[in-house]
Amino acid sequence: MSEPVRLKIGEGVAWLTISRPDKLNALDGEMVDAIVPACREIERSAAKVAILTGEGERSFCAGGDIDAWSNASPEAFGRHWVRDGHAAFDALARLAVPLIAVLNGHTLGGGLELAACADLRIAEAHVRIGQPETGLGIIPGWSGTQRAVRRFGPQLVRRMALFGHVYGAEEALALGLVDQVVATGEGRAAAEIAAAGVMKRSARATELTKMLINAAEGEESERVVEALAGAVAAASDELQEGLSAFRERRPARFGQ
Repeated sequence: MSEPVRLKIGEGVAWLTISRPDKLNALDGEMVDAIVPACREIERSAAKVAILTGEGERSFCAGGDIDAWSNASPEAFGRHWVRDGHAAFDALARLAVPLIAVLNGHTLGGGLELAACADLRIAEAHVRIGQPETGLGIIPGWSGTQRAVRRFGPQLVRRMALFGHVYGAEEALALGLVDQVVATGEGRAAAEIAAAGVMKRSARATELTKMLINAAEGEESERVVEALAGAVAAASDELQEGLSAFRERRPARFGQ
């Protein structure tokens, strides 16, 4: 059996594939847990851009597998299922490199929350997008009322989450849920073209710009401020003097 979350890195591109087509690529706990280490591997690789997609043509991701959470206690549901999902999706949204999502099938519930983590969303023509959770008696718990609102706007999220509106690809494009629509089967090729454009740009400037956009959006303001300030401090001569003084057990001579 293949891994349900596959990562392949080569030629500057990291491909992350949700691969559970018999369950419409619905996420279970094992798959959620695999996303954070995959993101860590992408961060530590030479990849300049990442592409996220689902296996097959039926579904990008049908959200959280009902069998994986429906029998959990309320405490376990909130403490583990929701929080672990947030940790995984936060890791995706906060990747240093741009993330492109190829919506190659239906994108529902947690699948939309997964797609919301991306910087660019490419939808194939047959997809359907929506948030059906309240029809099941549950809420959109993986930032479907938070990041989704920041990315798509509150009124659009209201239509999907409160009134059950489901959108086709062209409607989603007009509403800003996706950035591009292509024919069925052409999503990966379109993502490769977009990735090639990213790789022509400065990797460092792209990373810094993404961090600043995330901070402006409220995605990770605290980490961005400290990361940028830390990088400035680490590049200074005073850091080297401070480290030398520590190792030589003498007072540091800053500015001398």
